[in-house]
Amino acid sequence: MNMTSRSRAEIAADQRPGTFRAEWFTIAACTAMVLLLLLAVVGKAEAATRGSGDLALVVERANGSLQVVETTGNTSLTRIEGLGDLSHASAVFSRDQRYAYVFGRDGGLTKVDVLEGRIVARVVQSGNSIGGAISQDGSLVAVSNYEPGGVKVFSADDLALVADIPATYGDGKRSKVIGLVDVPGQRFAFSLWDAGEIWLADFSAGSEPAITRFEDIGRNPYDALITPNGRYYIAGLFGEDGLALLDLWHPENGVQRILPGYGRGEQKLPVYKMPHLEGWAVAGNRAFVPAVGRHEVLVIDMNTWQEAGRITVAGQPVFVMGRPDGREVWVNFAFPNNDTVQVIDSESLNVVKQLQPGKGVLHMEFEPRGEEVWVSVRDLDELHVYDTATYERRSLLPAQKPSGIFMTSRAARIGL
Repeated sequence: MNMTSRSRAEIAADQRPGTFRAEWFTIAACTAMVLLLLLAVVGKAEAATRGSGDLALVVERANGSLQVVETTGNTSLTRIEGLGDLSHASAVFSRDQRYAYVFGRDGGLTKVDVLEGRIVARVVQSGNSIGGAISQDGSLVAVSNYEPGGVKVFSADDLALVADIPATYGDGKRSKVIGLVDVPGQRFAFSLWDAGEIWLADFSAGSEPAITRFEDIGRNPYDALITPNGRYYIAGLFGEDGLALLDLWHPENGVQRILPGYGRGEQKLPVYKMPHLEGWAVAGNRAFVPAVGRHEVLVIDMNTWQEAGRITVAGQPVFVMGRPDGREVWVNFAFPNNDTVQVIDSESLNVVKQLQPGKGVLHMEFEPRGEEVWVSVRDLDELHVYDTATYERRSLLPAQKPSGIFMTSRAARIGL
């Protein structure tokens, strides 16, 4: 009679109650261990899952890095390094808010995955750039360049070059380009510092843009903005007093000069830092803009585009930014008053609060519904978060020479 390789004694031993229980416990222990490992992996994945709606990027200009923060608990999540010269950096966001496109002063264009905290792609596309914009459908990213002067447009997907628009004028010279914004209709608007012109680049028909030029708009447009509804493009003029306005609903009417001579006949002050028009403070039918070289904020009646008032402030304003509900306007200043933030009541036009965060206040950014505002304080290496109802500081986060603050909610706003 053939026997298996195992003896009857061994089989009998396996069948004893104690042995069966020991094997059962061993199997149960292994199964439990596997389940615990699976639960740990699932739990970790769930912990790492987050939406992008309350995230923001903080530019750390000295180190070429970005800090990713979240605005629900006001905490820092991670740091992304290797973005080059960020001394005058800005960022725009993809439609889903996951990706940021960061424009560096060294000509670098970097695509960043905000959720994963990493660089996806990077190109150095010029010698000196000054910001950019993303198209209405989110497929194109445009960069404005000082050197060589012009605009380059890239695929938002892989940063492949789509179009190169040299800003030529006169006898073939090239102008620095500033004030680049996205415009409804798959268009970009930008201004030419040296030429004194505004251009519209229309990509609605494909990758070959149709260019419309508006000449003699004024001397040295230094920055520009677009109204929140996308209708009016307004360029500030550094070479003369006044602003240049283009009605994008009726571009055939050309450029209109508004607020001409608002400082004429008065002594000019030295300009310590160029003001920015990006914030576009709008409250009701009034707009608030910084006066170049003056300790004033100008108030414009948007029905008539006439001056509606002037507000004396603590220094030369840099950013004049409206709270999302339009009830207040927050202002920061150039050196030597760059330790100060003032709050203007948009109804009474009075300064109602003054804060002293510290030297080197470079930028402010409101959370989407305006309950808090983030302030970068470069010289203290800090980010301050203030309650806009009480003006109390709620949070303080360390940062490495912070400057620009960019919330992902910008993805849904025209011109930002």
